[in-house]
Amino acid sequence: MGRFISIEFSFVKRLLMLLIVISIFSNSFNNKVIEAVSPDKPLITSEAAILIDGKTGRTLYEKKPDKKMNPASLTKIATAIYAIENGNLDDLVTVSHNAREVVGTRVYLEEGEKITLKRLIQGLLINSGNDAGVAIAEHLDGSVEGFATSLNRYLRDLGLQNTNFVNPHGLYHPEHQTTARDLALITKYAMKNRDFREIFGTKELKWNGKSWDTTIYTHHKLMRQQPYDGITGGKTGYVVESGITLVTTATRGELSLIAVTLNAPSEDIAYHDTVDLLDYGFDNFNVESISEGQLFAINNEEYINNDILIYTISKNEKIHQQITNDGLLELKNDFQDVIATFQLERITTLNDKNVSETKDSQIKDHSNYTFIYVLFFTMFVLALLMISRWFYRNFNKKMYY
Repeated sequence: MGRFISIEFSFVKRLLMLLIVISIFSNSFNNKVIEAVSPDKPLITSEAAILIDGKTGRTLYEKKPDKKMNPASLTKIATAIYAIENGNLDDLVTVSHNAREVVGTRVYLEEGEKITLKRLIQGLLINSGNDAGVAIAEHLDGSVEGFATSLNRYLRDLGLQNTNFVNPHGLYHPEHQTTARDLALITKYAMKNRDFREIFGTKELKWNGKSWDTTIYTHHKLMRQQPYDGITGGKTGYVVESGITLVTTATRGELSLIAVTLNAPSEDIAYHDTVDLLDYGFDNFNVESISEGQLFAINNEEYINNDILIYTISKNEKIHQQITNDGLLELKNDFQDVIATFQLERITTLNDKNVSETKDSQIKDHSNYTFIYVLFFTMFVLALLMISRWFYRNFNKKMYY
């Protein structure tokens, strides 16, 4: 009987040891998977920040992205693209007394001076001229107030839900607010426009005004004094209430990034945060695509993509394709986060088929196979232990009986 108890205790001990080993292996495996798809994120000091892919819009980093804050002169990005799309760049604008008298950074317009709308947008974005902003607003909508109403309607139509601007330049007003996410989205939209891209990326420009004959330079240091590889544009902002604000765009290869930082305590910190964000994006993410004309099927429906589908992924991220019943292609990572969605075109109804997977090859999930192997091995070992336990119990019964 003592021998039987000893065998029973030995079995339990072996079982407990096996479970502990499996638990350790499983935790180690999960940690490796998490580390593989979650690169170390930068430590950002600015109060709010966001990094997005400039083509797909995927958020690659965020810190308080939806907190409403004062953007200062980053407002001028919205003013510029609104003016480009709603005005004639060749129009001659007559500068008013209100524009002449606005405070802050200026391009020193004179009352009664006539200047083209395009020139005003250049002075607005390159030299951050507040007077140019007022001149644009009055030309397009009659007054700063009318312009703000039209601009806010325009931004809402573009999908910006947390922005309210009361002026074209960003001088402080308690109701003049936006978010890092909205600023990234309006910049993404604006960068699709050739005229905007050209002006936004201008480093210097000869300025021959009525009272100011000079060369104006971009205020963004990563475009001139501290050039960053791949930079395509930038806008700075500052008022006491907003702190230092920056929007920066950069492209390397197929990857285009937009970085926004709000309320940095110093200029050095704002640029340090921006460089860290851009480095993080370029070091850890790639642009991938699904070629045009791929066929996808679910249930009895067949779909096709008529364009090249572009998405952004971490360099160690695995993507899985899933089709919804209405033909929406969802790309998900290992944690089932939706990376991108694409609406496909329905082309036919399949006969005698009930397909729930895409016809093209799916990306293999090796981690799932590994888990299955571990599970199978565990069950096999447990089975052997159970057989061993049964054998010893019956053997001991024969001995004692």
